[in-house]
Amino acid sequence: MKALVAALVLVLLVLQWRLWVGDGGVAELHQLENQLTVQQQENEALRLRNQMLENEVLDLKNGLEAVEERARSDLGMTRKDETFYMIIE
Repeated sequence: MKALVAALVLVLLVLQWRLWVGDGGVAELHQLENQLTVQQQENEALRLRNQMLENEVLDLKNGLEAVEERARSDLGMTRKDETFYMIIE
């Protein structure tokens, strides 16, 4: 009888150790939850960036104003009747 109780206590201790410290235990669960939170935040930031890029693509496809703005800012283009002045600070 004592051997059975000792064996059951030993099994209980091994199971408790695996629950708290072993693979798939509570510590790993907390680590995975933290990784999940970080990944969800990163996904949301990328989702917003994708939405902004999609809006910019649609604007470039549909409107000349966006194309003109892009040409002015990125390529330094001007209209025929404009004079470009570069101010160096």
